[in-house]
Amino acid sequence: MNGLVDTLTATLGPAGPIIALGAVGFLLVTLTLPFILVKKKDPFDRIHAPTQHDVVPKSSNTPAISLRHAKKGPNLDKFASFLEPQDMDEFSKRKMNLLRAGYRSKEAVRNFQFIQFALAFIGIIAGAIYILIFSHETDLTMQLIKGAAPAGLGYYLPIYWVNSRAAKREEELEGGFPDSLDLMLVCIEAGQSLDQSIARVGKELVHSYPQLSDEYIIVANEMRAGKEKSNVLKDFSERAGVPDIKSFVTVLVQSAQFGTSIGDSLRVYASEMRDKRIMRAEEKANKLPTKMTLCTMGFTVPPLMVLLVGPSVYQIIQVLG
Repeated sequence: MNGLVDTLTATLGPAGPIIALGAVGFLLVTLTLPFILVKKKDPFDRIHAPTQHDVVPKSSNTPAISLRHAKKGPNLDKFASFLEPQDMDEFSKRKMNLLRAGYRSKEAVRNFQFIQFALAFIGIIAGAIYILIFSHETDLTMQLIKGAAPAGLGYYLPIYWVNSRAAKREEELEGGFPDSLDLMLVCIEAGQSLDQSIARVGKELVHSYPQLSDEYIIVANEMRAGKEKSNVLKDFSERAGVPDIKSFVTVLVQSAQFGTSIGDSLRVYASEMRDKRIMRAEEKANKLPTKMTLCTMGFTVPPLMVLLVGPSVYQIIQVLG
């Protein structure tokens, strides 16, 4: 191995091992692409193929209008077996993570994996350019680390984006949920059913809490479509990932099972949610003095020490000098 490295270094220069490694990787990718691109024709593709009835005949005054919506974004159907996990548990887990971040499209997992690989490939190219042009490092290990760092950053950047977006969305759902319960209680006490109340709350919260409004609208549409109410509510709690919403779904399911009044159950639970929100606000307020103490010590003590001790230190230096 050392002889091969010495030969590559003598032939191609200090970056010879990196160039050889990149050439081998490019060759492997080139040999693998034909197996990925070759895909048997799916018989169900005929369902999505355009027919003569899909397009309105073009006249002199009327342009051709497609009756089916075109799919937005890159067409990654050929790479589905490569980009999507074949294990259903892993696929469901990744799909749920993207749902909690607000990405509900059918191709969300596929697009996410494509973005990961694309950014990693761009990182490899950027690392190779940096090593060949700007880096003067002679150690092979350091060259590999510098070349692989942009690829690792590009691969994990989408994961960080999805996690941060999911955390922000969960915070919004948790903050607006007590207000939505109050609105729902008003609607139910006014005589509306649970389905109508959820639909009305979803419309009312569209400006203040858009993420929560979208979830309520999805629940209302699924109930209208005839899906079982308990399954709709459980799916809602899974998509949200908020403990308060899971408890709320449990309350509604148990009320339906035992025949208790939804209004009474919702009134008690809404009161608890308001108290819980007040407790969370008080908790943040109690943490504030501790955080301000650290900031105060960090920004006021050093300048104060400089003002108090600085003149004495300056005089001592002059006397000793």
